[in-house]
Amino acid sequence: MTLSIILRFVCLIAGYGFGLIQTGVLYGKLKGVDIRNYGSGNSGTTNALRVLGPKAGLVVFLGDFLKSFIPCLIVNLVFRHIYPETYLLYVLYIGFGAVLGHNFPFYLGFKGGKGIATTGGTIAGLLNPWMIIILLVLFVATLAISKYMSVASIELVSSFWLCYTIFMFIGFLPFDVSNGLTEPAIESLILATIFAALAIYRHKENIIRLKNHEENKMSFKKTVKTEEDK
Repeated sequence: MTLSIILRFVCLIAGYGFGLIQTGVLYGKLKGVDIRNYGSGNSGTTNALRVLGPKAGLVVFLGDFLKSFIPCLIVNLVFRHIYPETYLLYVLYIGFGAVLGHNFPFYLGFKGGKGIATTGGTIAGLLNPWMIIILLVLFVATLAISKYMSVASIELVSSFWLCYTIFMFIGFLPFDVSNGLTEPAIESLILATIFAALAIYRHKENIIRLKNHEENKMSFKKTVKTEEDK
């Protein structure tokens, strides 16, 4: 087994470990509420916002964002000097591991969130300012127009895949594609595709509700009273 393959596994496993930090569950327990018993039953940002209100939504978002952004940032800054042409591949691996840990935590019966905030942390961890700006603007615009977090989330991961692919072919990513796509470049495109596909799959129930006009729009009003409210 080569060092590069070992590093892929290490990044994936380390990322999964970071992803196991279930911010929504931890914050909810501090408030005496298990958010998995309310709303959509997920432990992510949107359900925390819906169940416990804006403060909870912000805290959970930051926690879920940072648990992928921090490890991705570390791998980016360290590996870019060791593997200047392939370091983004390792960033994607540790980020994807974090998403898997968030979505499928083994100690919670593999029932976690949908991974959007954690995916956002991975995108930010790529440290590509143009990609970050483009995707942030599109996400905010989609949310403002549609009023559906699910629509904005699906738009985010779809735009990430498209943006990553375009940036790859026009040379805005550190892979050498002057003589065609290399194996690491193709592998990273596959990972970007899996990121998007997994996120969309996790929103399959939302997609059904959208088709049936039953999806709930964004709301900052909490639906569950905590001990602080009583």
